[in-house]
Amino acid sequence: MSIHGLRRVSRRSLLTRPAGLAVVALSLSGCGVPVGPLGAKASDSWTHTYPLSKTGEVTIVNANGRIEVEGVDGSTLEVQAERIASGATEQLARDLLPRIPIEEHATPDFVSIETRRLNGFLIGASYEVRYKVKIPRTATIRATTVNGFVSVTAMEGRVIAQTTNGGVRATEIAGGIEARSVNGGVRVQFASLGGSRVELTTVNGGVRVALPDTAKATVSASWINGGITVSGLQFEVREQAKRRFEGRLNGGGASIELKTVNGGISLGTRLDDSSMSRRGRGDLSGPAEAPDKFDGFLKGQDGRDSR
Repeated sequence: MSIHGLRRVSRRSLLTRPAGLAVVALSLSGCGVPVGPLGAKASDSWTHTYPLSKTGEVTIVNANGRIEVEGVDGSTLEVQAERIASGATEQLARDLLPRIPIEEHATPDFVSIETRRLNGFLIGASYEVRYKVKIPRTATIRATTVNGFVSVTAMEGRVIAQTTNGGVRATEIAGGIEARSVNGGVRVQFASLGGSRVELTTVNGGVRVALPDTAKATVSASWINGGITVSGLQFEVREQAKRRFEGRLNGGGASIELKTVNGGISLGTRLDDSSMSRRGRGDLSGPAEAPDKFDGFLKGQDGRDSR
């Protein structure tokens, strides 16, 4: 493993520092340190590289902050981590920064990197870690964060992307993907579609999927408050109800399951980025609604136009 920037911190030191930090933050806040807007910031970053087999697996677990993943050629994993500390005072931000714990484990077939939570409560301070990952495109990536978005591009291996408060966006995907959010939209664009399963789920947000018009897929979509839009794709409709749609594209193929509670579902040949241009990256953390209608060409089981 090659390391550039900060020195690698041992597992022991990572786990023993946070408790003391929480006490410091609480003590300072109780001695007249202002706890208004956290205008003071401090940051640092490191870059680690690891040998990884082309069929290996990488797990990135974050608490606060985004995760950006790019599939690349070769057999080297590169991870950039930027730690950002915010505080009511510059001193508090500087004291917090080196105590943000990142834990790593690496073998040629598996690499795990995790931002550990700080013990206790922070008053007058906050922190985040932003990851940029370059991974062999045929490997498996598991990217999980709590507060932040996840973006993935140019992957052929299995993708598992999860966030609680934020969205998931994946482009140039050529393999199976599981993407989940609680408060945020899910957008996925496929370069090609093999036989691997696709599952895209959110609670408060929309689901948008772009498929090649030649893709073979069996699609199941369900929603509670929202609707579905189909554009540019010819489906053989198996079921079309108020809150559910099932259809086969080009005779059926890979299983695609789409679910949302509060939001719309969109199926087409490209991602509709009109809301992205208006709202910027914030769209990844908010609903992406779709109207409750079909505006594409849908074929029923008897082959007739069902519009």
